[in-house]
Amino acid sequence: MLSGAIKMSKLSSYLKDKRILSLIIIFVVLLALDIHYGLHFGIEFIGGTQINVRLEHSVNATTMSSLISLLNQRLSTFGLKQVTVEGVGNSEAYVLLPTISKTEVNQTISIIDSQGSFEGIVNGKEAINGSDILKGSIGSFTQATNNSTEWIVSFYITQSAAKNFSKIVFGQANKPLYMFLDRPSSAILLINSSILSNTSIGLSGPQALQIMRNTLAFGNRTIPVVVVSNSNQSISNAESAVEKGNYTTVILSNNLNQSLVNFLQARNYTLKFETKENMTPQYSVIGPNETLINTWPAVGLLSSPLLNPSITNGSISESYQISGFAPVSLTQIQQANYSQQEAKTISSILTGGALPVPIFYESQQITPPTLGKHFLFYSAIALIASVILISIFIVVRYVKMFLILPILLTTLMELFIIISVIGLIGTIDLSAIAGMIAVVGTGIDAQIIITDEILSKDSHQQHSDVVLGKAFYIVYADAALLVISMLPLFFSTSLVTMIGFSESAILGAILGILITRPAYSAILSKHFG
Repeated sequence: MLSGAIKMSKLSSYLKDKRILSLIIIFVVLLALDIHYGLHFGIEFIGGTQINVRLEHSVNATTMSSLISLLNQRLSTFGLKQVTVEGVGNSEAYVLLPTISKTEVNQTISIIDSQGSFEGIVNGKEAINGSDILKGSIGSFTQATNNSTEWIVSFYITQSAAKNFSKIVFGQANKPLYMFLDRPSSAILLINSSILSNTSIGLSGPQALQIMRNTLAFGNRTIPVVVVSNSNQSISNAESAVEKGNYTTVILSNNLNQSLVNFLQARNYTLKFETKENMTPQYSVIGPNETLINTWPAVGLLSSPLLNPSITNGSISESYQISGFAPVSLTQIQQANYSQQEAKTISSILTGGALPVPIFYESQQITPPTLGKHFLFYSAIALIASVILISIFIVVRYVKMFLILPILLTTLMELFIIISVIGLIGTIDLSAIAGMIAVVGTGIDAQIIITDEILSKDSHQQHSDVVLGKAFYIVYADAALLVISMLPLFFSTSLVTMIGFSESAILGAILGILITRPAYSAILSKHFG
């Protein structure tokens, strides 16, 4: 009975020490958070898709940071969860998705590919652009009409932009406001002649062509439209038209003559191949002998609402909408899904704003969930093996259990804390696991330094604070050197896959000197009096 009371008294004295108590409280809190929220694992372990994108040109660190922030904002607004955007060097980036769903991957690529430059053009003049939009005001919804479903994106613009808009549209009642998202610049449009003869409202080829050209008129940024057939003369005319202009981009139907394509490729133009569906404008009849293009995906035309006379008389309005309709060929459910998707995509792009530099999709790498589980299993085995090997070394070195157990216990708790912190606020990936394995070794090394200093002969003649001071001088110096050596990797943009390693190592060093090393020293101090 007395022995039990003595043991309880000793245990109570350990728990009263704030260093030991802090470690226990942190452990319990993190355990509760892990159970409630769960840990975030990288796509290497849960499966997913890595989308590789290329920047149009190299950028500095500030521009890269802005690009990553805007892409994250777009993708989160769209509704994609746990998406990670990482800069690689100064001209590449990775977008990591925790899914291999073809639909979600394609949606993400579509959002990434959009530059996010919004323009509203009236009578060949810019009346509004994306920088005028108040980002927090953007909303989207859909509504059913008689035979289709309409998607609508609403937003407010700044007061100064509203004044400028009222000046541009003054006297332009019932004229179309062409709303473009990522309208091509320095571009020419080569369209297959078959598209002109297949308009659903019976327009002649010359009529359709003239409407196209009116739609794309915008001062010195007008996009020329060239009709191409399979005749040699038509192909020669198209080649001549491209070479005469100062164009960098050629937008063309994907079924044009291969010799024309070869000609353009040989001259290093940026080619954007579009399907017949995207190259075909959607027309609307707005009056007798009056037709306009409502949407045209190939050139980024979202909608062409007519200006209400009430806003073309000089009055100022700050509220606007972009709208469009789902294809009537779809079923009712498909129309609803299409409209919701369209509204969500456009609102997310407008919310993110225009990117500081154009980016282009390059490739994707997929890790199936089953393969990810194998990676996670073998990583866990490696982590456990490192702990076991360290344990064997500690047993051989110290033999006595009252030294072995505290070392292993604090090491395991330190490892748990690192895993929890990274898994809750970041992502546990392969490089992070590698860093954790390294931390196990450095943590044991620090505890050996503390133990040997306490067990040394000189320690019996010195106060415990002096003994621990000597030990912690070495421990702090080692931790500082580790952090300094890892900082270049942590802030590296060219070795992005190593950031997780440096993150684990730095976190382990900081948590060690703040939490686990003091707790371990407290245990030994209590034991040896």
